[in-house]
Parts: sequence; structure tokens; C-alpha cells
Amino acid sequence: MQPKPVKIYTAQYRYSGPDRLDITVKNGERIFAPTWNMVMSFKNGQLNKRAYIKQYYALMRRSYKRNKNRWLDVLNRERVVLTCYCGSGEFCHRILLAKILGKLGGKYMGEIGGE
Repeated sequence: MQPKPVKIYTAQYRYSGPDRLDITVKNGERIFAPTWNMVMSFKNGQLNKRAYIKQYYALMRRSYKRNKNRWLDVLNRERVVLTCYCGSGEFCHRILLAKILGKLGGKYMGEIGGE
């Protein structure tokens, strides 16, 4: 019998449930976070969405190779809520990571409130 895929949700930073995974560069799990340079370059308009996505995906491919066990830990959960500071509905790396985890066998369930 195949294990059930992890249910992946996304939320703003204030979400505080037990399944919370902080993926901010400021104080979260850095293996899932963008770099400070990426964040600031995007905020300052020096990096567009397309370039940001390309850089983030490359960063996550390297992260997966270097930290495969941690990635598998997340994929083996029943549920995970990826959090960061971006507003709901904004372009955000938490959605990008949810999609990556979905390609690795998880199931993205969408954005949730601040519970």
C-alpha cells in the first residue's frame, strides 16, 4: 500500500499550527528559503518574476541534492503548512515550493487563513 501524499498548504507567517514550516530567509528553514539577494532584488524591481522563479527552482534543486533527508521528512508528513511574510494572493516562493513538493508526490491543497 502506497503512503498517502503529504497535504501541502500555504499561509502567511502568523499561522501557528503544529504543522507550520517557516520557510523565510529571515528566521525559517533556509534549505527551503530564497536568498536575501533574491528577496531584495525582487522587492527593488531588479529581478522580475520569471528570473526569480528560475533562480528559486535552481536553488531548490541544489537544496534537494544536499538535504534530501530533510526534504523526505517533509514529504512523509501527513500535512505541512508553508509560511512566509508575503500577503495572500501575492507572488510568493511558498507557492513555488508547494508546487515543487507537489511534483515530488505531495498534494497542494491551497492557501489557508491565519488560524
